Amino acid sequence: MVSFVVPVFNEQDSIADLVQQISQVCQRSDIRHEVVLIDDGSTDESWKVIQAACAECDEVSGIRFRRNFGKADALQAGIQASVGKIVITMDADLQDDPAEVPRFLESMNQGLDLVSGWKKVRHDPWHKLMPSLAFNKLVSWLTGVKLHDHNCGFKAYRREIFDEVTLYGERHRFVPVLAAAKGWKVGEIEVKHHARKFGHSKYGVSRLVKGFLDLMTVHLLTGYSSRPFHLIGSIGLLCFAAGGLGIVYLSVIRLLSHWSDSMVNVHLHQTAVFYYCILAVLLGAQFLTTGLLAELIVSRTTTQGSAFSVAEKVGRLASDEGDHSA
Repeated sequence: MVSFVVPVFNEQDSIADLVQQISQVCQRSDIRHEVVLIDDGSTDESWKVIQAACAECDEVSGIRFRRNFGKADALQAGIQASVGKIVITMDADLQDDPAEVPRFLESMNQGLDLVSGWKKVRHDPWHKLMPSLAFNKLVSWLTGVKLHDHNCGFKAYRREIFDEVTLYGERHRFVPVLAAAKGWKVGEIEVKHHARKFGHSKYGVSRLVKGFLDLMTVHLLTGYSSRPFHLIGSIGLLCFAAGGLGIVYLSVIRLLSHWSDSMVNVHLHQTAVFYYCILAVLLGAQFLTTGLLAELIVSRTTTQGSAFSVAEKVGRLASDEGDHSA
């Protein structure tokens, strides 16, 4: 079973065509499937179109939010409601081509756990392309997960990934990074990208800002979630060292000026550098203290689950697990 999870926001003109295309592709490839459409607070007739699609096709189901909560929440609701072992997410604007689905499944059969689409040839305006290109390069460099198009919503996942990765905020675009940090195998394939026929793009400057802030969060979660003192403490040591060296330097200058008649007598409290050095020392002490407190919090927190991911069990552990599940 393959579950198609499709967030919808004011896409009344494209929903019926998308459902039909998915059905045709799955019939040709003999793929058992379901389609979960999530109306994320649309203000047009999208929900009525979803209701009609559900009445016409047993494989289609719908969820309607009371208001717009965002794409990540819509995806999370759809994934929780779906039942397929493979989850495919895509947009409802017909820019993603359902004909690519067999290629996604083929890549997963070759051992990948998550396959991300790469819209190598894009039909978007330049003001959307350039920020996206810069963002993708930044994400790949900062996280080490080398994908050409982290922003692409056309992806295929093994369901088990979402037992360990929760979507909220703008984190839906960082699932490959979060999954790779847990040890899941991540790859990508080139996919067709069609020009938008209906509606308008939901992309804006605010999305870029939010995405950058979420990138910082993801970088912290994937690199330092179990060892925050390594990051915060390193910043503290740098500040402490810079301030300490500055004070030592100013003290030497003060002594030399006191002993030498040829040098102007320097009073430390009359130099701005002195106060910058004191500030750096204080900041360093605060960072070190904050890092230690963060370590204590992490060591006592169990609500966010384990930092590791178990792929398989064998022997007594596997049989015990089967007994428990029974």
